[in-house]
Amino acid sequence: MTVAACGPVDGTVEVVDPGVPGERPARCVAVVGASEKVFAGHFPGFAIFPGVCVVEYVQRGALATLPEREPGGRWVLAAVESSRFLSPVYPGDELTSEYVWSRKDGAVRCRASAATGRGPAAQIRLRFENRDARGAEAGAGSGESRAEERTPDDHRR
Repeated sequence: MTVAACGPVDGTVEVVDPGVPGERPARCVAVVGASEKVFAGHFPGFAIFPGVCVVEYVQRGALATLPEREPGGRWVLAAVESSRFLSPVYPGDELTSEYVWSRKDGAVRCRASAATGRGPAAQIRLRFENRDARGAEAGAGSGESRAEERTPDDHRR
């Protein structure tokens, strides 16, 4: 499976191993292309892949390996609970991500690690929520505001 979406990066994420919850982590790979638009300004003469772009690749892999796919459910990224960047990612690097999943309080969380051939690059914790289920729980008139949700075509507006 290959995953692509709108965002700050142009590349795709390939699921290498969907994993088995509680037994082995899911694993994805993405090649950071030298033609990524972000390299023009980050940094001229010394290209480094921005941390937000590493998070984007990890998030795409997480959505592709999400173990709890419910019919009619629409899982969305609710929070980046933590991110720790350990070493730079450069043009041409192969970024390998591993995902360990857990479920708590109606949300699904993953602990992800990303690495290049030089070693660990990032540790990221993400939380996903099923917006269809959350909308049903909130109900009309509850006073709860919901953040505007983006779709892959939103960047064209």
